[in-house]
Amino acid sequence: MKNRKLLIPGPVGQLEAILAESEDPGAHPAMAVICHPHPLYSGSMQNKVVHILASTLGKQGLPTLRFNFRGVGQSEGEYDEGRGEQADLAAAVRWMREQYPGRPLWLAGFSFGAYVAYLAHKDVQAEQLLLVAPPLQLFEFSETAGPVTVPWLVIQGAKDEIVSAEAVTQWVQSQPNHPEFYLMDGASHFFHGKLNDLRDVLLEYWFQ
Repeated sequence: MKNRKLLIPGPVGQLEAILAESEDPGAHPAMAVICHPHPLYSGSMQNKVVHILASTLGKQGLPTLRFNFRGVGQSEGEYDEGRGEQADLAAAVRWMREQYPGRPLWLAGFSFGAYVAYLAHKDVQAEQLLLVAPPLQLFEFSETAGPVTVPWLVIQGAKDEIVSAEAVTQWVQSQPNHPEFYLMDGASHFFHGKLNDLRDVLLEYWFQ
């Protein structure tokens, strides 16, 4: 797998990104974009959860882009409470579609990134959606986004100290199109000591 550091055009300036490509470009028909946790709390595309998601998807043959939201690393602009970050995501998806025309989009996000991915998944026409530790109590997962109608997977740590596992469980059960849901025993918000388990869950639900 090859990793390339990039600067791609965003809505308020360049966005810093890393593209992972399989040595076999025909290994998987889809492509993936992954969103990182909260920019004001050290969230970036280098986050370990984001890295394991990118690595797992990349090793299955998907070209996979992770990128820094505005104001993070070399990405230009300032934090915009999820609004501008949705525009950043749309720019990242647009760039990927130019590189890989016709491929289905798989969209993933961790924590704040899950919030952005959830709100934007319809606008960017994602065909599969992965939310890891969606921060329901911190941000409004508004129904204005509409019910998720594509296949989707939610992974939540049972010992999450930031996001209520109970709240996520109830939210999942309330969805008109239920996602696949995995509640990981003993996992904290950042999945310390559980990253390999996170990888294995993703492989089990999406690749078997």
